[in-house]
Amino acid sequence: MKDHIWQRVVDIGNYILNNGATVRDTAKVFGVSKSTVHKDVTERLPKVNQALATEVKKVLEVNKAERHLRGGEATRQKFLTNRPV
Repeated sequence: MKDHIWQRVVDIGNYILNNGATVRDTAKVFGVSKSTVHKDVTERLPKVNQALATEVKKVLEVNKAERHLRGGEATRQKFLTNRPV
């Protein structure tokens, strides 16, 4: 693995852990695709830093469990702001 990829993997892992960020938010911050973020934390990070990978996995599992709540709230806000008078 090239040095810049290795560094990105660690940076992404630390960002998710420190901010409780979602894959989508992390991808926006780092300017990469969601697929890249997912591959970095599920495949590459365990090879680089197993302890960090374990902690990041816990954060992503919480995000996944709450995903339907965030989506429901987004839909609710959408209909509240686009309400015809």
